[in-house]
Amino acid sequence: MPLSRNAMGTLFVGGALTLTLGALAYPSMLGVSQAATAQDRIIAQTQWGPLTELDRDFVVKVRAAGLWEYPLGEIALQKGTTPEVKEAGRHLIDGHAALDAACRKIAPMLNITIPNVASPQQVGFVNTIDSSSGQQFDSNFANILRVTHGSIFNTIAKVRSTTKNSLVRSLADMANDTVLDHITVMEKTGFVNFDQALFMQTTPPKLPDVDLTPPAPQPGAPMVVLTPPANPTSTPLAVPGENASGGATPAAGASPTPTVG
Repeated sequence: MPLSRNAMGTLFVGGALTLTLGALAYPSMLGVSQAATAQDRIIAQTQWGPLTELDRDFVVKVRAAGLWEYPLGEIALQKGTTPEVKEAGRHLIDGHAALDAACRKIAPMLNITIPNVASPQQVGFVNTIDSSSGQQFDSNFANILRVTHGSIFNTIAKVRSTTKNSLVRSLADMANDTVLDHITVMEKTGFVNFDQALFMQTTPPKLPDVDLTPPAPQPGAPMVVLTPPANPTSTPLAVPGENASGGATPAAGASPTPTVG
């Protein structure tokens, strides 16, 4: 039987371990807006295809996801109590370093400003997980990240199936593989409570946009770069039409330069 919202304050893992979710506030699609009113509006015509508000929002949020999940991967290597939790941390570092490089590569091509810090909601996730220790840390880490990745999975599918922009399409392909991998390694930790995770994914609250939106970078601030591990396994993003010198060939019949309004 589905639990009430009041009952969601406590999550029972393995019948004994308790996870307090008061500070979690339920992940809401990793901050991706669920409003459908204007997301299909074209905001730019580029040589890689039209760019919609949903496309732009997706690039920003993929970047923001790495800004909180990558450091949690590093924390998991230090505080995780099982090999499976530490392995999940390694996957976060590897996957988000690659996604981060992809976002930093295509954002200037599409004239998209990407953030240097995560959203307030995402910073809250980090604080909730990092403030715990022992098996409580393992449980908080696995459950919160399983919920957030499960929540964004459907959004990636929507972007991939609707975007007409080839750069965004390539990023969605990459994000789909990475998020599925992260879902899998979280489940392999043995700490995920699937009933609670499904309830939280399908019953998100209405949170203020300010909590879900990463702030714009400060003028002149150096861009934060998520350093890949010594032996990365994620495949770098391949820009459609990219030639050997690193340039990109415009799509047939498209404008030779991006124009953003």
